[in-house]
Amino acid sequence: MNAASAFNRALVEKYDRPGPRYTSYPTAPQFHQAFAMDEYRQAAELSNQAPVPKPLSVYIHIPFCQSLCYYCACNKIITRKTHRATEYLTYLKREIALQATLFDRSRKLTQLHLGGGTPTYLTHEQLAELMDCLHQAFDMDDSDAHEFSIEVDPRTIDAQQIQGLRQLGFNRLSFGVQDFDAQVQAAVNRVQSEAQVVELVEAARVARFKSVSVDLIYGLPLQTIASFDVTLSKIIALRPDRIAAYSYAHLPQRVRAQRMIRPEDMPPPERKLELLELTINRLTEAGYVYIGMDHFALPDDELVRARAQGTLQRNFQGYSTHADCDLIGLGVSSIGKVGDSYGQNVKELSQYYARLDQGLLPVQRGYRLSDDDRLRREVISELMCHGRIDFARIQISHGVGFNAYFADALVRLQELVRDGLLEIHPDSLVLLPQGQLMMRNVAMAFDAYLGVDQTVQYSRTV
Repeated sequence: MNAASAFNRALVEKYDRPGPRYTSYPTAPQFHQAFAMDEYRQAAELSNQAPVPKPLSVYIHIPFCQSLCYYCACNKIITRKTHRATEYLTYLKREIALQATLFDRSRKLTQLHLGGGTPTYLTHEQLAELMDCLHQAFDMDDSDAHEFSIEVDPRTIDAQQIQGLRQLGFNRLSFGVQDFDAQVQAAVNRVQSEAQVVELVEAARVARFKSVSVDLIYGLPLQTIASFDVTLSKIIALRPDRIAAYSYAHLPQRVRAQRMIRPEDMPPPERKLELLELTINRLTEAGYVYIGMDHFALPDDELVRARAQGTLQRNFQGYSTHADCDLIGLGVSSIGKVGDSYGQNVKELSQYYARLDQGLLPVQRGYRLSDDDRLRREVISELMCHGRIDFARIQISHGVGFNAYFADALVRLQELVRDGLLEIHPDSLVLLPQGQLMMRNVAMAFDAYLGVDQTVQYSRTV
């Protein structure tokens, strides 16, 4: 898709409304506490009994940060008391041991992602200790075909430590940049130099990381077209394999840290659309391919090839090239997906420790999918990953007539058809170039829960 030529300011403005990001379906607001430890154990047991058990994926949440970034809505703990990470690692190893007993040892762990917070808050020795614990608990894929990634705050690590991460088995890095402009950085309390990022990206290449990704955010306070254009030029010069350009969701009523941002510094809504258009134009002109949902990649990247081959996957960490895995969430607030269920750990650190002190899994809530949920999840996944829905394939998988089952959704989509976002054929639904930017809006037509809980606040779809 040529995302630049597809950008239509009027349509983007029309469809820029609150909506889920669909990292799962049903989405997290549907999770409930009736699903907890026993239901999670049962889901794990059933996943082991599948004719061909899925490989395993592990997400580990490291909640600690040394300083507060005002824009951040993640579950984090701001502290410079490094002994707290030592205590957390002790409990994390207990949870790993408990989780490992639930899954057959024969199941290969092919994906690993450390997120946060700041995963590089941990020292090299602590990360090595964590990796050793995982190797003891699971059958880790030690070939470089695995996908072991870690989020990196450039302020917390140096070039030598980048080499250390590669030696531990990580082969993908994601650097949090957000914006290089000094005024913007000061406004969100995340000051880091361009030189730091350049040095670390170069170190990652020397260490032969398979993929280097950079995260940007548009819509931050004090951002201008001119200032963000400079940031984009610097990022393009770095030539990372992947770029994630996220829309900043300003929700100070829900996110306490965002109240530190001065309202008068926030860009007007039309500026945000201008920043989005600028980002798409600059990145596509530089040769990046729009994958979907804020993600861009170089033409020879695995994500681009997987999208072309129809093998692209999507999970809580974004897009992936690996086969669908059972995802084990470890650490406070983490979310897993095992079989046809989701499970989320307690969000408070004290509760996390208390559960593990009792020898209990810290799963607090979750959701078991119905037949209807599984059907809609597959439809939304096909849309988000491949930009089309093959009616016959859905009908064969689920034993329903697509047009009859989704008659209401197809009616809701007629306005989007008239606006040139998609085409509905007798045998398929296909996103058009302009619809790629609004795929969340298209997915919302298939969401059976949208609007049920009026208290839920979502980020805007564009």
